[in-house]
Amino acid sequence: MENRNVVLEKSFDFALSIIAYSELLEKNRKYVIAKQILRSGTSVGANIREAQSAESRADFIHKLKIADKEANETEYWLQLCQYAKSYPNPDQLEDTLIEIKKLLTKIISTSKSKR
Repeated sequence: MENRNVVLEKSFDFALSIIAYSELLEKNRKYVIAKQILRSGTSVGANIREAQSAESRADFIHKLKIADKEANETEYWLQLCQYAKSYPNPDQLEDTLIEIKKLLTKIISTSKSKR
């Protein structure tokens, strides 16, 4: 049986959705927010991917904490879009991001307890 890395898969799919949402924002001439969301939203998965090659448990935890910080920043930008009347609603993105943040919290907590 193959071991699935759920947080890696979800963060990759999330990054693809972020790209599509960012492109939608650009079509609506919301360039500044589109760029911010694209940068922080794709960084979540990039840092999770980088953590897979960590040099130590401490390095692994550190990289996942960076991913969590990027997730928090992305959540901020998505909430701005949600409440700004002239922006497309990012509801599904926010739901997925909450799942990723919960996974990150659990993985970080478990990794810290194994030190």
